[in-house]
Amino acid sequence: MKKLVVLVLSILLLPFLHAQQPPQQRERREDEQPPNPELQREEVTNLELESARAIQHNNGTFFRRVYSEDFAGTLSHGQPVDKTAFIRAVEDRSFQYEFFSASDIKVRLFQDIAVTTSLWSSKAIVKGQHVSMQMRTMHVYVSSPRGWKAIGGQITNLPPDAPHPL
Repeated sequence: MKKLVVLVLSILLLPFLHAQQPPQQRERREDEQPPNPELQREEVTNLELESARAIQHNNGTFFRRVYSEDFAGTLSHGQPVDKTAFIRAVEDRSFQYEFFSASDIKVRLFQDIAVTTSLWSSKAIVKGQHVSMQMRTMHVYVSSPRGWKAIGGQITNLPPDAPHPL
């Protein structure tokens, strides 16, 4: 009887156990090289640097290309944003940046996913006032046939907390 119960439970739980196994990696063609992790890190690091440059120039074009349609993020004061709202914040001309940079960029790779952390530093003119800000950021990218796409992000102000559209 005990063996029968174990057998029945095994049959019932088999689909759930199978679902929890890691997904199989896609098969590579014979002539296809495995991804180069250092090259991937460099590509994603460049995206982080380009992000800062686009923000400095209030230019949303970069984000239209690199952010996925289902991007979900959180701005520096806790406001949730999608791709459209993030681009609107970037293009907000009430912040005229004198300087905006990304530094201390770290990239961690997990198969087709990259997670970045960085420090954003900026100087801006807001309503005639000079304001300096620093923020910690985290972005999640997914490798796609058209390159890396940002699917999520988090921005956190560092003290002193200054008003900022992002």
